[in-house]
Formats: sequence, structure tokens, C-alpha cells
Amino acid sequence: TLASYYLEKTGVDVIAITGSNGKTTTKDMTAQVLATTYKTYKTQGNYNNEIGLPYTVLHMPDDTEKLVLEMGQDHMGDIHLLSTLAKPKLAVITLIGESHLEFFGTREKIAESKMQIIDGLVAGGELIAPADKLIDAYLPADQKNTRFGAGSDIHIVELCEHKDSLTFKVNFLDEALTIPIPGKFNATNAMVAAYVGKLEKVSPANIKFALKNLVLTKNRVEWLKASNGADVLSDVYNANPTAMRLILETFQTIDAPVDGKKIAVLADMKELGEQSAQLHRDMITALDPKKLDLVYLYGEEMLALAALAKDKFPKGAVKYFRKDSAVDEFSELQEALAKELMPNDQLLLKGSNSMHLSDIVKGL
Repeated sequence: TLASYYLEKTGVDVIAITGSNGKTTTKDMTAQVLATTYKTYKTQGNYNNEIGLPYTVLHMPDDTEKLVLEMGQDHMGDIHLLSTLAKPKLAVITLIGESHLEFFGTREKIAESKMQIIDGLVAGGELIAPADKLIDAYLPADQKNTRFGAGSDIHIVELCEHKDSLTFKVNFLDEALTIPIPGKFNATNAMVAAYVGKLEKVSPANIKFALKNLVLTKNRVEWLKASNGADVLSDVYNANPTAMRLILETFQTIDAPVDGKKIAVLADMKELGEQSAQLHRDMITALDPKKLDLVYLYGEEMLALAALAKDKFPKGAVKYFRKDSAVDEFSELQEALAKELMPNDQLLLKGSNSMHLSDIVKGL
């Protein structure tokens, strides 16, 4: 109530961002684009729930002009509460994925809950959302709706992937944009941030500068150097099937290292509910034996995937480490990786935050 009152008094423009994947990265990108032109404040870390969001509002500096708020959810109604509190001028949905299937049951329910981000939209406000058919049923006809994706209102025209950066063009700006992070899904996040900048009258030059000089919240997709020189692609903050597939696709697309191995470490994806076992098994279609030399799987849910992967990969290429109520082989995983990783190798780590792969990243 206090945060809502404060927002009303200050009259600050709120840009609200939610989504199953990419909301923190898109928030960071959007805030940096806006900060080239306005006094901008954003959600710090992942303070995106009914406590963190008002906390963010009450922490913004007195002279804030643009406030970029990340909105997270665990249950139906969470986004409604946050949107009606914040009353956004612009609302962004990055993706309808499988996050929190345990609580929502289906992607249709996730779409319904994410669309509550427009419940507090101010008069004349705009929704920016993916061209996902699940959203169509919830779009008000009397509201400005901009869709993104191939063939939609805004889309990527050209994309060139590099190991640690992306260069691409979008249909609403003349100049090519570059971001210093990999993963073509991040080009979509950056495109959305650029479009918000354009709506808010940030110059193309400032949009380009902000994206080229990005600084992202820790533990999102980032290339790091192990102490022995190996390249480590860390994406260990959270995981769901869509995110895991996307980062595997990116990692496997990158040219194999000279005289080195490509190694993937995948850990359990949490909060997937009744479909969890099947969604973990289905990850087998994202693993390519021609592009990965070694696969380390960790966690109770990864056991079924390990069995499938051992049939698909050469003998010894797939290693499984337990984590259940009886045994936790985390230290064995750490030791095995430390021994295996050579200076010319490329290593990907992806799993839910509670699987503590960030500790492995720190150790390496």
C-alpha cells in the first residue's frame, strides 16, 4: 500500500517485465538503454515478488524518471497483485515457458497468469509480448499490443552468432546492434529492450551504445575463464526445459575448441510438477553426440536422462552423479570435473539454483 501510494505521488513511468525466461536479463538491458537518457532505477537482483517489488519502489532515488520492475510468480494471482500495485506504462512478457508447472499445471495456465501483467496497465499503456498463440485469447482489443517474433510487429532481420557476442538487425532500427553475450535468445531480449527505448524516445545511437556495453545480473549467461584457462559458459541461476534447450543449442553451435573437449554439466530442473520426469527425459533430443564429448548429469530427476544418454553417446561419455534423500555425490562431481577439465576445453553448466552449480563455477 505504501509503495503504491509512493508511485502515485512521484508519477514515475513504470516498465514492468515478466516471463518464464529472460526477464532479469531483459530488465537489465531495458534499464541500461533507458539510463542513457533518463534517471533510471531497476529491480535489484531478483527482488521481484510481493515483498521485493515494493521494497524496490521504496528504494528508488527521489529523482527517478523511469522505473524498470521485474515481476515474478509462483502462483496464480501473483502478477495481478504486482501489476495493480505498480500500474505500468509498458508491460513486457518475454516468454511463456514451463517455469513453475508444479503450481500451474499447464502452459495455458502460465499464459493466463503472465497476462495479468496488463491488469494494472495505465490508460494508453502498451503490452509487448511474444507471438505465442496461448496469449491471443487474453489480448484486449481496446489496448495497444505489440507482438515480437518471426513475421510479427517487431522481429530480428539478420543475426550473426559469435562465441561471446551477437550482432543483429531489427526491423524498427536502421543500424545493427551488438551485445557482448552469447545465445540467440538474448538477441530477442535485447530487441525488446531496444523497442522499449524507441517508445521512450531514446536515440538509436544511445540504444546501440547501451547494448554494446551491457552489464548483467550475476550468474546469468556469461563466459568465464577457469583458473587453468578453460572456457566456462555459466548459466546456473535457474533452469527449465526451454532455457536448457536454448543454452545447449548455443553451446553446441559454437566451434569446437582446437585440441580440446566440449563438456556439458546439466543438473535437475525444479518445480516442473507431474511432467517433471518426462520433461527431463525429453532433453535427450537436445544432446548431440557429434558436438559434445562428455556429459555430466547430476540429480534425482536426471537419472532417466542419463540412461537414455548412455545409449546415445559412446561408452564412458556420459557420467551420472546422484542427489537424492540417501546420497549426494556433489563433491564427487566437483572432483571429477576438476580432474577432467583441460586448458583447451569448453564447459557448459546449467541447472536450477538449488542444485548449487554456482559452487562448481566458483571452484573452477
